[in-house]
Amino acid sequence: MRSAYSDVLRLPGVLRLFLIALVARLPHAMSGVVLTLHVVGALDEGYGRAGIVTASLTVGLAVGAPWRGRLVDRLGLRRAVLPSIVVESAVWLVAPHLGYGALIVVAFLGGMFLVPVFSVVRQSLSVLVPPAQQQAAFALDSVCTEMTFMLAPVLGVLLVTQGSSLVGLTVVGVATVGAGALLLWANPPTRSAPRSDLAPEEPGGRVVTPQLLVVLLAAVAASFVLIGTDVSLVAELNDAGRAGDVGWMLALWAGGSLLGGLVHGTRARQPSPLALVAVLAVATVPAVVATGPLALAVAMFVAGLPCAPALSSINATLVRLVPEHRRGEVMGWAGTMQTFGNALGAPVCGMVIDRAGAGAGFATAAVVGGAVAGAGLVVVAIAGRRRAALAASRDRVDGPPDATVGGSASR
Repeated sequence: MRSAYSDVLRLPGVLRLFLIALVARLPHAMSGVVLTLHVVGALDEGYGRAGIVTASLTVGLAVGAPWRGRLVDRLGLRRAVLPSIVVESAVWLVAPHLGYGALIVVAFLGGMFLVPVFSVVRQSLSVLVPPAQQQAAFALDSVCTEMTFMLAPVLGVLLVTQGSSLVGLTVVGVATVGAGALLLWANPPTRSAPRSDLAPEEPGGRVVTPQLLVVLLAAVAASFVLIGTDVSLVAELNDAGRAGDVGWMLALWAGGSLLGGLVHGTRARQPSPLALVAVLAVATVPAVVATGPLALAVAMFVAGLPCAPALSSINATLVRLVPEHRRGEVMGWAGTMQTFGNALGAPVCGMVIDRAGAGAGFATAAVVGGAVAGAGLVVVAIAGRRRAALAASRDRVDGPPDATVGGSASR
């Protein structure tokens, strides 16, 4: 295992890229919790209205991600990221001093222009890492992302509780601008050749293919399962009067994902993203029947094991399916699909929990995610059989490809 990852990290530019990603992703991962605490505390608006602000940030991110990825594809990293730095500096400078309504608008702008660290890092990995080592590289990227989302909310809460929400929002703003500046300085490659070496009009063919739609469907299903599991876990512990256990249970879930991602990256064969999402759904089932904190802790660790493998497989497959000059845009669409899965999964599982309890929430996440992944696998299998039948039919009509050549040679 260590050899596979050490080989990746020894490639030129890769270790530096991972270190930059670890720092640059922190402000994005802590922005939601800091905004929530600011609305609840400083603005005294309650958690429901705080959710509207974070939803506005999320919608802005979903709308802006494909567009900003397309800018990276067309203009290059530095020209695409510079406007983000300018807008983000203004957004986070004024955010602590705004009223509730204005904050919703500004949060949307902040999401729309957020520095595209996640997609840029994955684009750059596809350039810096040879195809044979990309499975390990994307698995390591998913593991690092898990570490970021474990650490960042804790840092955000500490900033607000030990200082103030004004301090927290200011730090998020400075860190966001710093992340953009760090990317500008490092300028990791998003193309395997300089733009001047490429033809002005690049033939791309169809980018939106059935194979791509299947991977985007996997992204939606994975996000539905993950957000449903998250919401159900919080509800389960709150109902049991153990709200204080939420933090370490989430950490245990993430720990399972870390281990699963590290193992996945060393495997010679990469399963289909839909197959891994189906495994992710099945792995959530033990949480449905878990009784007591110990059983729930074990169930959460098991549920975490396929998380990073499923997400890294989605990213690695996108890289293989999409031409290099459109990867930024498609990575943005993948982020939008994951946001859509989150936006769909949280209210659906939440409504089920309100009516039937947290166990039903876990079950809903597993059933819906598994059904989507299973349906996708069936469609892929049917399409594969149809392609094989069509190819066989053509062979029967045309004959073996070298029959005529052989006959001509004999004469």
